[in-house]
Amino acid sequence: MPRRLSKPAAALAIVCCGLAAAAPGTSAGAHGHARAAAAGLLGGVNTAGLGYNSTPEEADKTIAVAQALHTKIIRVELAWSILEPRGPNKLDARALAYTDRLINDASEHGIGVIGLVDGSPCWASAAPAHVRRKCVPGQLALAGSYPPSRPADYANFMHELAERYGDKLTALEVWNEPDQANERYFAGPHKVARYAAILKAAYTSIKQADPNIKVLGGSLVGTNGVFLRLLYKAGIKGYYDGLAIHFYTLTLASLRATRQVQLANGDSTPLWLGEFGWTDCYPRHKIQEEQPCVTPAVQATNITNIFHALASTSYVAAATLYELQDGGSDQFGVLTARGGHKRAFAALAKVLGSPSGALSPVTLTLRKAGSKVLASGSGPVGDFMHLEVFQGSVLRYRALFTLNRFNGYSLALPSALGTHNLRVRVYQQSSGLAGAVQRST
Repeated sequence: MPRRLSKPAAALAIVCCGLAAAAPGTSAGAHGHARAAAAGLLGGVNTAGLGYNSTPEEADKTIAVAQALHTKIIRVELAWSILEPRGPNKLDARALAYTDRLINDASEHGIGVIGLVDGSPCWASAAPAHVRRKCVPGQLALAGSYPPSRPADYANFMHELAERYGDKLTALEVWNEPDQANERYFAGPHKVARYAAILKAAYTSIKQADPNIKVLGGSLVGTNGVFLRLLYKAGIKGYYDGLAIHFYTLTLASLRATRQVQLANGDSTPLWLGEFGWTDCYPRHKIQEEQPCVTPAVQATNITNIFHALASTSYVAAATLYELQDGGSDQFGVLTARGGHKRAFAALAKVLGSPSGALSPVTLTLRKAGSKVLASGSGPVGDFMHLEVFQGSVLRYRALFTLNRFNGYSLALPSALGTHNLRVRVYQQSSGLAGAVQRST
């Protein structure tokens, strides 16, 4: 399955802080406009991708569990290298049996499907010759991480999928994480030009087969907007129905940053949050797949809070948690590797069944520590936090910070503020002052 993220989250980071002159505090603003109806969000989960030995029976089990979770949509990796390993229009019967069963089962239960299509087969890969020589048809290999040498080959395969499954597919996602620095999914030079070429070719081909299938471009992990701006310059606008993004760290802040880049470039298509999640590997591990390990309780709470926040974010069309079941090297799943239910399973089922709800409150405690005041507490996951210190009505200090892996914080205020007659306010940027808490010394 795809793995992501360019860097792990820090345990606690002060991003910006300083003494303020004499301006009253203002809200950082709510994230996006309120959704007309929470039911508009397609909430779901990432399921096991197509493997070389995947069976129809496994597809049956996957959809049964997805139904128990009240899932509206699943996201599944449909590896091109496994489905069409030996040449154009030569679909592998075993791989096709699994894919047919999964998509048909989902359709029968009213569950939408996002098909992520990546992985060049040996015959189509743009990998260097020495890499292609080691490629084995039908198996995942390094050559598959390179884009196709001819975008038309990928487009033709997408046309086959769209024609075969029609409205049983909600969306087809064009490749995985082309901006990922580790090159595990989109290797080689000229990434922007190559990705723009396959996106344009795939969009045209899919829409010819079935104009109702949504085409998702992007699959981006970067939050600084550089790769996306370059894609706009390469002319991708008009060749997708939504942009897929994968954000594990500061999920809400990353969505907001991406939206700002979109709007600045005249793009108002919705975002599809294809991957986000937490691994409950603490305390056995500290980091897993570049992400900080959390406890089972924190994993469950985070799932609830993010879906509650997304339910009122109008520009996010869908959100699929990573992932359904633990893998061999990670614990992001709501099921254990053996299929047992975690606390996260019940949390996901509840929030998918009823996505509207309040976020966990921001908490704040003030304690004198020598010549300083220590501010500590907790907040909901996913965004920057603001701290403001007032003396009377005058704002004297502000800080922008992130929570630690357990959604807590502890900040020592500057000793120049003293320890008396201080009013401290803390809030999450997405929620703004509506969710603020304040205490006085």
